Amino acid sequence: DVVCYDGNGTAKTVSHNLGVVPEMMWVKQRSGTNGWRVYHSALGNTKVMYLDATTSAQNGSEWNNTSPTSSNFTVGSAGSINGNNHGYVAYLFATLAGVSKVGSYTGNGSSQNIDCGFSSGARFVLIKRSSNAQDWYIFDSTRGIVAGNDPYLKLNTTDSEATAADEIDPLSSGFTIHQTGSAGINFDTHTYIFYAIA
Repeated sequence: DVVCYDGNGTAKTVSHNLGVVPEMMWVKQRSGTNGWRVYHSALGNTKVMYLDATTSAQNGSEWNNTSPTSSNFTVGSAGSINGNNHGYVAYLFATLAGVSKVGSYTGNGSSQNIDCGFSSGARFVLIKRSSNAQDWYIFDSTRGIVAGNDPYLKLNTTDSEATAADEIDPLSSGFTIHQTGSAGINFDTHTYIFYAIA
């Protein structure tokens, strides 16, 4: 779902029409220069991440320590997501069986399969390490999720795509990740969040 709302500087609920509980939300101030704020269910309602930065999950009051419901989400008083007289846009995501998967995994430093419940593999994969600083990596099947080198882009930079490493492989139920190249998507014991589309 996509929701636009006006901030008032006081913690409030915002209605949405996703129909289920959002598992990931991206919020951006439209009338100011504050960056993107990210909620992810695997991190809980006391953590926030920044879509335009490499930082790990941070403690924050953006969600007013309140988890979203199937009809609304809560924003705190922070100017980044609820400043008085500012407009905001929120993009809401959730898992839909066979179509999309919002999830997390723990890296193992080598290779592992990420089961998303798909039948024909993932066509789009977004991965971010939440336990430490790292980029937001995007892979897609149009540019290549193959058994060899896979092009990827980073949401938080203006860099051109990287093409010289095998980071991700096709898997019918989702995708397979490696720690054989330059991308930080599978460091041992580190926690990652992801969003995948079939």
